[in-house]
Amino acid sequence: MADKNYQFNYKTLSFEIIEKQFLRKFYKVYFPQFLLSLILGIVLFSIISYYTEIPVETELIDKSNRLKLKYELLDKKIKQTASSLEKLENRDNDVYRMIFNAKPISKAERQAGYGGFDRYQYLRQYKNSDLLIQVSSKLDRLSKKMLVQSGSYNEITGLVKDKEKMVACIPSIQPIAVDKLKHFGSGFGYRIHPIYKCYKMHTGIDLTAKRGTKIYTTGDGVVIDAEKYARGYGKHVKINHGYGYVTLYAHMSKVLVKSGEKVKRGDVIGLVGSTGLSTNPHLHYEVIVNGEFVDPVDFYYNDMTEEEYRKMIEFSSTANTHVFE
Repeated sequence: MADKNYQFNYKTLSFEIIEKQFLRKFYKVYFPQFLLSLILGIVLFSIISYYTEIPVETELIDKSNRLKLKYELLDKKIKQTASSLEKLENRDNDVYRMIFNAKPISKAERQAGYGGFDRYQYLRQYKNSDLLIQVSSKLDRLSKKMLVQSGSYNEITGLVKDKEKMVACIPSIQPIAVDKLKHFGSGFGYRIHPIYKCYKMHTGIDLTAKRGTKIYTTGDGVVIDAEKYARGYGKHVKINHGYGYVTLYAHMSKVLVKSGEKVKRGDVIGLVGSTGLSTNPHLHYEVIVNGEFVDPVDFYYNDMTEEEYRKMIEFSSTANTHVFE
């Protein structure tokens, strides 16, 4: 039997094994203190953890904040790029496409969006999903608008390459030689009709000349109408020049071309007369651009000096006060 150490306990008046006395003291004194320290330690650790991130968590938060900042900067750059693109779009519609007589691209065509499903569903799982979706949506719309603008520039480039042909087709000379022209009968705009005696829009200009005076086509094109026995305009010729331009020459005494015939600027297409609703020999000349009647005088710039052109403009502005002589 192993030796054991005893100690006299004056309270119980007996000898006790020292080991039992230690355990009793441990449970009564040390264990409560240990338990209290453990509880306090857990509480302090929880408090510190709540207000202090661990290194890994701190790094993740830092990365998230940097990523958010990058997206905000990207969003700002997208807005700046969109503003610059809008200026290019306006210049494209108001300058380039107008110069080459091309139809402007509508706002609806430029801003056509994407539909049919939620294309940003995969972004909704992230913490900053609203920002991610907003930036992605703007990028998609910007890409679409840039694609449309790129297509427009490709079209304009094609028109530039075709410019020489286009210039030859634009009606830009007088249909009657200057030295054969007597005067304007009526200019473009509203006037008192010489036959019906009512206030009516005059969709062209009237150039008075002797019967049989040569009439020239004002630009390259194809004859689409060559009527020899029509009322109203009388014997007349209508030419499609392409690029949205059409010209009409009316009240001829004789038509010298036929439908489908190709003509060049300066070709003789008929002779001055007084057929149809007319009171004296003259040429009624019209210029139509994209279906709209325009003042033919605006196109007289190839075979007139600046002074001649100025006088013609001045006379044209008062010509509607005159009736046929």
